Amino acid sequence: MNLQVIFLYFLICNYFAIVRSLNDEGNALLSFKNSIENYTDDPLNNWYSTDISPCSWHGVKCRGDRVVSLSIPNRKLVGSLPAALGNLRELRHVNLRNNKFFGSLPPDLFHAKELKTLVLSGNSLSGPIPHEIGNLKNLQILDFSQNSFNGSIPSSLVQCNRLKTLSLGQNSLTGPLIDVLGSSLIALQRVDLSFNRLSGSIPSTMGNLSSLKGTLDLSHNFLNGTIPASLGSLPETVYIDLSYNNLSGNIPQVGTLLSIGPTAFAGNSLLCGLPLNISCSSSHPDSQSLFHFPSQNSDSSSGKNGKGSTSCLSIVITIVASVIVGICLIGLLVSNRCRKITACKGGEQAGGCSFEKALMVRKEFFCFAKESPEIISENMGHYNFVQLEQQLNFDLDQLLKASAFLLGKSGTGIVYKVVLADGRALAVRRLGEDGGSQRFREFQAEVEAIGKVRHSNIAALRAYCWSVDEKLLIYDYIPNGDLATAIHGKAGTVPFRPLSWPVRLRIMKGIAKGLAYLHEFSPKRYVHGNLKPSNILLGQNMEPHISDFGLCRLLNTERGSQTYELDQMTSGTPQSNSPFEFLPTSPTVTVGSSYQSPEVSKVTKPSQKWDIYSYGVILLEMISGKFPMIKMGSMEIDLAQWVQLSFEERKPLYHVLDPFMAHDLDEEKEIVDVVKIALACAQKSPERRPSMRYVCDNLERLAPSIN
Repeated sequence: MNLQVIFLYFLICNYFAIVRSLNDEGNALLSFKNSIENYTDDPLNNWYSTDISPCSWHGVKCRGDRVVSLSIPNRKLVGSLPAALGNLRELRHVNLRNNKFFGSLPPDLFHAKELKTLVLSGNSLSGPIPHEIGNLKNLQILDFSQNSFNGSIPSSLVQCNRLKTLSLGQNSLTGPLIDVLGSSLIALQRVDLSFNRLSGSIPSTMGNLSSLKGTLDLSHNFLNGTIPASLGSLPETVYIDLSYNNLSGNIPQVGTLLSIGPTAFAGNSLLCGLPLNISCSSSHPDSQSLFHFPSQNSDSSSGKNGKGSTSCLSIVITIVASVIVGICLIGLLVSNRCRKITACKGGEQAGGCSFEKALMVRKEFFCFAKESPEIISENMGHYNFVQLEQQLNFDLDQLLKASAFLLGKSGTGIVYKVVLADGRALAVRRLGEDGGSQRFREFQAEVEAIGKVRHSNIAALRAYCWSVDEKLLIYDYIPNGDLATAIHGKAGTVPFRPLSWPVRLRIMKGIAKGLAYLHEFSPKRYVHGNLKPSNILLGQNMEPHISDFGLCRLLNTERGSQTYELDQMTSGTPQSNSPFEFLPTSPTVTVGSSYQSPEVSKVTKPSQKWDIYSYGVILLEMISGKFPMIKMGSMEIDLAQWVQLSFEERKPLYHVLDPFMAHDLDEEKEIVDVVKIALACAQKSPERRPSMRYVCDNLERLAPSIN
């Protein structure tokens, strides 16, 4: 009897356990939870295996007892996507954007044939897009942007004929565009295939996408050939972006294409016609080859031309031979000097030679100098070595015996990294050859005024040395290079690590604080006059240090150069009233001049407004990842005008954003606020630029900097 009771009790318990167990929908979601490495965080904290149904779980919505929506965006979830999600047969909406999912997409995921929305943007998913995506006949929104998908766009995608949004931008997709895209997916309202590696021509069927309402973005690919005139048939409200491809020929002057601004075609050097203002007849001849080959059946005059050609050929050969001989002679002279430099590189100090030898090598290398080389001890026979801080505790002899490493050379001299015997690292700038006209008292007055400027975002001058032939400035060594390299990278250096938005914002705030100090709180109200990314150094924690302050003045006080004490702010005359001024490309325009305000060439009295303009350009460069001049065909437009034009044409933010900041689009409002500040600083008219104190106050109202 007791055995029967126990057995009955066992059956009843099993029955209730089966009744209360999680259904298949919940088990499929649990496999998703188990594939996530950090699921203990907030979004999944109520996903319990003991629940009967998953319908009360965070991010899950049901219809009846069937899961129809899984939405967990912006939670930094790390993991892979399991195939079991395909078992959710009634699943209609998936939104997992801006997490950190990785790996490839399992083909079984596309067994959820009722899907209408599939948003996986802003993750680290990779591999090809599975062919099985064609199973999703009801799909309306597909967003795989900002991932690392590769391979071609699957041809099966055309089976998703209800698709309204196709966003595959910022991946590594290759191959041609699907030829029947425009004839099969006629419901498309928005297409973004930008920042991929797509090649081939633009199919003329793209002009059949009559339902487009938003954008057709094919920019930053390798598309070639001509622009099909059929694109002019698209609705006038559509924004078309074909920039930065390899397109060529005349821009069709039809329909919608007539109302598109020049930025939509930028970066295609072989395009011509309006709105690029490039003549097709002169720049892109249709009937003439670049090389003319005369016909074999030439008349008698061709024989005369042949003799002339032979004569010209002999002259050319003679000139080339003379040039080669001259180059060889110069090479012998230079190689003789270079042996001395090589000897320095192989010196006793590990990784470099002594600073004294480094100075000697520079003298020796200039083999055509008028004066004979002198050893450093003679050069520095009568010197003044001054420490601006007593705690430095080193002298010139220790400096000259230290190991030296060449960091760079510019118009303001050569910079070395010098490591003292005790391991301390310093940056020593040796001023240029034209810096020898000052007497010691003049040099001392200038350099000690600079030495009094002390701010955490300004590179501090620690000591200096003066003699008739040598002038040295000694700074702390700042280890993380300059801002220009941090933005764009540099060939031959360590692997490029793009800066995140929070780090960029912290750098922007630090530069603003340093400039505001120079302008309003330093012992004298200074103007830097030469602000650019290469003059902004980054410290151990990527904090910015404004460098090169005062160097132009030190090189020659008689020049009235561009680092100044401010007596009175002076306003320049703004340029033409046209908001966008296109300039012919010119090899004489230097990178540094791109940061100078328009009035610099017209006004001799320095103004703090010059620095504010430079600062605005630097902000835009940090946001866009682009250099300060944008090439559009054979013309150029400055970065501030390009960004302003993009905003006026209502381009999405990612069009002007550095592609490496794609994962920071959640901070769109903050980024747009900084763009507005930058554009205000980069106004043509100096009167319309804000003060640096105003800029600092507005930047501080944004999210706090990372310490």
